[in-house]
Amino acid sequence: MGDVEIRPARSEEYAAAGEVTVRAYDVDGHLAGDVGYDTVLRDVARRAEQAEVLVAVDGAGEVVGTVTVVLPGSDFAEISRPGELEFRMLAVAPTARGRGIGEALTKAVLDRARTLGIPKVVLSSLEGMRGAHRLYERLGFARLPERDWRPFPHISLIAYQIDV
Repeated sequence: MGDVEIRPARSEEYAAAGEVTVRAYDVDGHLAGDVGYDTVLRDVARRAEQAEVLVAVDGAGEVVGTVTVVLPGSDFAEISRPGELEFRMLAVAPTARGRGIGEALTKAVLDRARTLGIPKVVLSSLEGMRGAHRLYERLGFARLPERDWRPFPHISLIAYQIDV
């Protein structure tokens, strides 16, 4: 992990960040039956206009991970309320997994909340993203079942929160 830098995405990295996100979701089967979400995942430029997109970049300059940091009330907010920072679309390139990149990106979100003086971080996660759930729980996130929700009848999202 020492060769990976976490920082705001640069416009010339948007396409790569979008592809990393789509590949990560697709390889785990999270795009099956959800026609069109890949377009949303690829559109990093739009997310960067409305939110903060962080990338993990390796020593060769390749984007190997990304996460979108969202303020409550913004276009990309799903469950956040005042006093909560939200993150979405955490993804690590399948070829870069097992190096602590997802954890580093998540910790960068927590650091961002502290910098902004926001006391809580929340997120929604697909019910089947078990590896991500293990990461969140290991970092101290707690389930927030009262905010679980379904954007579509066939998609269940579960919520987590942590105090920072």
